[in-house]
Amino acid sequence: MRFKQKVSPTLTLPTKASQQGFTLIEIIVGIVVLSIAFSIFTTLIYPLANQSAKQVHQIKAAELGQSMINEIIAKAFDENSDKSGGIYRCGESGATACSSTLADEESGARERFDDVDDYNNLSIMESSLGGDDSLNDIYVGYQINVKVINDSDYDGDHDDEDDISTAKLITVTITTPQDFDFVFAVYRANF
Repeated sequence: MRFKQKVSPTLTLPTKASQQGFTLIEIIVGIVVLSIAFSIFTTLIYPLANQSAKQVHQIKAAELGQSMINEIIAKAFDENSDKSGGIYRCGESGATACSSTLADEESGARERFDDVDDYNNLSIMESSLGGDDSLNDIYVGYQINVKVINDSDYDGDHDDEDDISTAKLITVTITTPQDFDFVFAVYRANF
């Protein structure tokens, strides 16, 4: 009987040709391609992010402008007007003449402003919006500028001929942190 010799599988080491992987040059080329792709992606996304922030600033500016206009409109027309909504208006017969001064008669204390004229040339940074610190946190970087002029002919310009007892144009300019100006204007008539 012949014995057949069993051949055991031999352990063979892989040859260099059968090994697979990336060379250093291939890795460097891959990194360069990825960095170019990310830079293109970033230049496309950044303007969109900037535009979305612009919309948020517009909304905040509208809120801030409207609240400032509401605050001003709630005040009396003039220093010599009846503050309690009396029968006579300043400048009418039998009443005190309207003040020709468009300035703060309350010496800068905004909480003491009692008429529209007091707000003329008011400039507020976000740090002085009010007593509530949460307002300052919401409106970081915003600035408010207020201008009040006599404008009896409703043309938007202050003329020397304007009757000081008819109407005042209140212009509120809100400047956002991105340096965009939003202008809100309203007339306050003497009534």
